[in-house]
Amino acid sequence: MPGKRVTFDDETYAALDMLARDRMMDFQELADEAFRDLLKKHGRPSSLKEALRRSAGATAEVVPFRRKGKSEAEPKSKPARKTAKKKKPSRKKRR
Repeated sequence: MPGKRVTFDDETYAALDMLARDRMMDFQELADEAFRDLLKKHGRPSSLKEALRRSAGATAEVVPFRRKGKSEAEPKSKPARKTAKKKKPSRKKRR
Protein backbone atom coordinates (compact mmCIF):
# COMPACT_ATOMS: atom_id res chain seq x y z
CA MET A 1 0.00 0.00 0.00
CA PRO A 2 1.50 3.38 -0.95
CA GLY A 3 2.24 5.72 1.93
CA LYS A 4 1.80 9.48 1.99
CA ARG A 5 3.11 12.02 4.43
CA VAL A 6 0.57 14.44 5.90
CA THR A 7 1.31 17.38 8.16
CA PHE A 8 -0.98 18.78 10.85
CA ASP A 9 -0.65 21.74 13.15
CA ASP A 10 0.06 20.81 16.78
CA GLU A 11 -3.52 21.39 18.03
CA THR A 12 -5.08 19.23 15.32
CA TYR A 13 -2.58 16.44 15.87
CA ALA A 14 -3.19 16.50 19.64
CA ALA A 15 -6.96 16.31 19.09
CA LEU A 16 -6.58 13.41 16.61
CA ASP A 17 -4.19 11.60 18.94
CA MET A 18 -6.62 11.96 21.84
CA LEU A 19 -9.51 10.72 19.70
CA ALA A 20 -7.50 7.70 18.60
CA ARG A 21 -6.61 6.87 22.21
CA ASP A 22 -10.22 7.30 23.37
CA ARG A 23 -11.44 4.92 20.66
CA MET A 24 -8.48 2.54 21.17
CA MET A 25 -7.44 2.86 17.54
CA ASP A 26 -4.14 3.71 15.98
CA PHE A 27 -3.74 6.71 13.69
CA GLN A 28 -3.93 4.57 10.53
CA GLU A 29 -7.33 3.13 11.49
CA LEU A 30 -8.60 6.62 12.27
CA ALA A 31 -7.37 7.90 8.89
CA ASP A 32 -8.90 4.93 7.04
CA GLU A 33 -12.30 5.60 8.61
CA ALA A 34 -12.08 9.33 7.84
CA PHE A 35 -11.18 8.79 4.18
CA ARG A 36 -13.90 6.12 3.71
CA ASP A 37 -16.45 8.59 5.11
CA LEU A 38 -15.14 11.35 2.82
CA LEU A 39 -15.45 9.13 -0.27
CA LYS A 40 -18.96 8.08 0.77
CA LYS A 41 -19.97 11.73 1.25
CA HIS A 42 -18.93 12.54 -2.31
CA GLY A 43 -20.49 9.41 -3.83
CA ARG A 44 -17.24 7.63 -4.68
CA PRO A 45 -16.72 3.90 -4.18
CA SER A 46 -14.28 3.07 -1.39
CA SER A 47 -13.59 -0.53 -2.39
CA LEU A 48 -13.23 -2.60 -5.55
CA LYS A 49 -16.33 -4.62 -4.65
CA GLU A 50 -18.44 -1.48 -4.37
CA ALA A 51 -17.05 -0.10 -7.65
CA LEU A 52 -17.90 -3.34 -9.50
CA ARG A 53 -21.43 -3.35 -8.13
CA ARG A 54 -21.95 0.23 -9.27
CA SER A 55 -20.55 -0.47 -12.73
CA ALA A 56 -22.89 -3.46 -13.13
CA GLY A 57 -25.90 -1.21 -12.55
CA ALA A 58 -28.86 -1.29 -10.22
CA THR A 59 -30.59 -4.10 -12.10
CA ALA A 60 -27.69 -6.53 -11.76
CA GLU A 61 -28.61 -9.66 -9.87
CA VAL A 62 -26.23 -11.09 -7.31
CA VAL A 63 -26.20 -14.87 -7.54
CA PRO A 64 -24.53 -16.62 -4.60
CA PHE A 65 -22.48 -19.76 -5.20
CA ARG A 66 -23.85 -22.99 -3.81
CA ARG A 67 -21.75 -24.61 -1.18
CA LYS A 68 -21.35 -28.34 -1.32
CA GLY A 69 -22.81 -30.02 1.69
CA LYS A 70 -22.38 -33.58 2.86
CA SER A 71 -25.35 -34.81 0.80
CA GLU A 72 -24.31 -32.92 -2.34
CA ALA A 73 -20.67 -34.01 -2.29
CA GLU A 74 -19.23 -35.48 -5.43
CA PRO A 75 -19.51 -39.28 -5.64
CA LYS A 76 -16.39 -41.07 -4.57
CA SER A 77 -14.32 -42.45 -7.38
CA LYS A 78 -13.65 -46.15 -7.69
CA PRO A 79 -10.70 -47.34 -5.66
CA ALA A 80 -7.54 -47.74 -7.68
CA ARG A 81 -6.50 -51.26 -8.58
CA LYS A 82 -3.57 -52.62 -6.75
CA THR A 83 -0.87 -53.66 -9.12
CA ALA A 84 1.78 -56.15 -8.25
CA LYS A 85 5.15 -54.57 -7.84
CA LYS A 86 7.76 -55.92 -10.15
CA LYS A 87 10.71 -57.27 -8.32
CA LYS A 88 14.03 -56.04 -9.45
CA PRO A 89 16.39 -58.84 -10.38
CA SER A 90 18.95 -59.27 -7.67
CA ARG A 91 22.49 -58.79 -8.73
CA LYS A 92 24.60 -61.35 -7.03
CA LYS A 93 28.28 -61.19 -7.37
CA ARG A 94 29.57 -64.10 -9.35
CA ARG A 95 32.92 -65.64 -8.61
